[in-house]
Amino acid sequence: RDNMKVKYELIKKEKNTSARLGKITTNYGTFDTPMFMPVGTLATVKTLSPEEIKEMGSGVILSNTYHLWLRPGEDIVDKAGGLHKFMNYDGPILTDSGGFQVFSLAKNKKKDITEEGVRFKSHIDGSNLFLTPELSIQIQNKLDSDIAMSFDECIPYPASYEYAKASTERTLRWARRGKEVFNNERQTLFGIVQGGEYTDLREYSAKETVKIGFDGYSIGGTSVGEGKDTMYKMIDYAIEYLPDDKPR
Repeated sequence: RDNMKVKYELIKKEKNTSARLGKITTNYGTFDTPMFMPVGTLATVKTLSPEEIKEMGSGVILSNTYHLWLRPGEDIVDKAGGLHKFMNYDGPILTDSGGFQVFSLAKNKKKDITEEGVRFKSHIDGSNLFLTPELSIQIQNKLDSDIAMSFDECIPYPASYEYAKASTERTLRWARRGKEVFNNERQTLFGIVQGGEYTDLREYSAKETVKIGFDGYSIGGTSVGEGKDTMYKMIDYAIEYLPDDKPR
């Protein structure tokens, strides 16, 4: 495929809700946003063939870095020619960072989540695993998705202000570390905004993540048990500070 980064064009912003109509251009064509992104955790959208996924007009498929790291392993996917060849799918693919598995599998947040990375046990055989921002990005570089995500901690809900602040600051340090080792000119790297339910932390995280400079941005740490109202607020607190010319 071509060595083109994902590009975004904003067409219109709805004045009452700030909802955005846009176009995202990838190595696999141009798609309208907002878009439906099916989840293909293990490099397959269960029960559907690539042709059926295309027919239903889906844009990007999401695959899971953590699961593919464990099985079959990023080296096997790389040897197969990257995720597109491995999946036999010629549409755009996004890989998440493994950050959500940090949230769901790290048992003792204070002990298992350190500055260096995250310790947790494999859900397959219970073996000890250690995932760092650098390793997450290196795995994604090998998976060769179109969009790679920065490694972050998904803050649980509810979380104290102190916890949310320390975690948000660490996610920013992890974002810088991941960006430094990122090495795949076909791939686009997104930064992830955290900050929990706290207005000032969301603003701080959004502004600082934008300063690092990414090809697109994601609003993280939502859908972790909070009510819909809180989730919408978390999103509203962040989008105000994200650039208009980048995908979200």
